[in-house]
Amino acid sequence: MKKLIAGNWKMNGSLAANQALLQELAGGLPPQRRTDVVVCVPAPYLAQFRALAQTLPELSAIDLGAQDVSPHASGAYTGEVGAAMLKEFGCRYVIVGHSERRQYHGETDALVADKAKIALAAGITPIVCIGETLAEREAGRTEEVVKRQLAAVIHTNGHCISEIVVAYEPVWAIGTGKTATPEEAQAVHAVLRAQLKAATDHADRVKILYGGSMNAANAASLLAQPDIDGGLIGGASLKAPDFLTIVAAADA
Repeated sequence: MKKLIAGNWKMNGSLAANQALLQELAGGLPPQRRTDVVVCVPAPYLAQFRALAQTLPELSAIDLGAQDVSPHASGAYTGEVGAAMLKEFGCRYVIVGHSERRQYHGETDALVADKAKIALAAGITPIVCIGETLAEREAGRTEEVVKRQLAAVIHTNGHCISEIVVAYEPVWAIGTGKTATPEEAQAVHAVLRAQLKAATDHADRVKILYGGSMNAANAASLLAQPDIDGGLIGGASLKAPDFLTIVAAADA
């Protein structure tokens, strides 16, 4: 299975900074590689990426992703962005259920599942984020929490579940500098893999990414684990040398 390295810019960027970053990434990616690369940019910058791709052929090596999508197709939902809109701008991926959306915007497991469904219907691959808080981990509830979150997506999407990407992002390791050890991350990934195998005959198609403070220093050891198929990269995706190092680690 090809690995996938996805950059999540979160609410960062400017027209000038984005152009410099994308040019550096496009110029630094080896032409022959076994790893898929995507950057998930804030919605206002989708158009900039598309415009740059027309003048920088090297950007064809990077797929475009969004950071969220509405569960509704269209209508009176001020501020929301529909899947068909994302598709028009060439989005191949969209993040759904990021812990920051769950925490700050009250997104439920059911809502995340609905967002994954509408993305799939539009031909966009949802990167479904799941993960436990520090309190849940310390209470020994990690497996219970991640299986519940994934079960909601499986229930809503049925046989289409083989078309999603899963990102395990322990909430306690996002933006904190803390990282699950490779062994801790692998243990949870193995649980998720088993759950997917029970739900579909095509579980081997589903990439499971690690998304808790993966960086240039720890990427190789995390990506060497048998059930870690890539990374959802936050802060390090804003630094071209770091992001390129992670891609190289995935490609090794």
